Amino acid sequence: MKPAAFEYLAPESLQAALAAKAEYGDDAKPLAGGQSLIPAMNFRVTQPTMLIDLNKISELDFITQINSELHIGAMTRQSAVESSHQVAESSPLLAETMPNIAHVQIRNRGTFGGSLAHADPAAELPVVALALDARFKAQSANGERWMKAEEFFQGMFTVDLTPEELLTEIAFPAFPEHTGWAFMEIARRKGDYAMAGVAALITLDDAGKCKKARMVYLNVGDGPVDAKQAASTLQGEEINAKSIQAAAQTAVTQEIMPFGNIHASPDYQSHLTRILTVRALELAHTRAQQ
Repeated sequence: MKPAAFEYLAPESLQAALAAKAEYGDDAKPLAGGQSLIPAMNFRVTQPTMLIDLNKISELDFITQINSELHIGAMTRQSAVESSHQVAESSPLLAETMPNIAHVQIRNRGTFGGSLAHADPAAELPVVALALDARFKAQSANGERWMKAEEFFQGMFTVDLTPEELLTEIAFPAFPEHTGWAFMEIARRKGDYAMAGVAALITLDDAGKCKKARMVYLNVGDGPVDAKQAASTLQGEEINAKSIQAAAQTAVTQEIMPFGNIHASPDYQSHLTRILTVRALELAHTRAQQ
């Protein structure tokens, strides 16, 4: 199919792009990598009257360290994040996640901020951003604001951006000491959307007990699912087979809400979630000990 008629702008500065968003509001859609937006336009799921192409705005393409935080521009290509030594050193969970996103051709074109702003429940980046307590910078012609990941993601394909705003920057706090990490997912084929996945973090105290845990899931709810109850069962406890199984049980029975699809029933997604939780927590614990 072909998209409905639309006008096209390719501003060369962020200021010009924000001015266009201020003028057109909800009628305008920003074009980043385009892998999600263009198919949606072709099927006429979305019909913007104005397309604002952000690909000439070089000021949104960066990876840098500011104090202890890792900052990534919204137009930074996913492949650049994947290959960055700075990302690998500052945020190993993020680095481990990147190769799981679609195929290399997609990552060469896809942008870091575009995937986050799209907020697909089956996408990897929203899950990792929530697990790592990332902060998001939204800008408009009238100013800017920062928000936490848990505030930014509001549901399926829904984020906290007004019609006049663009997501411009994402910041990740310093990786805590004595913290282990793991990202795991299961897909029918490499590059397919995962049937289920999890990002796990475990921080140990000086006695080797769990000081803090985090498990955030993909494709088992209407957005990234932060299993806070399951994580709380580990806090202050020895990490072992029994405590890991108990955490997995809590996550599967009380916190995830898989919808099922043509490839996996809700029961099967729950089964996968249990297995992935156990494996991810075991790996995160091993890394935290090291």
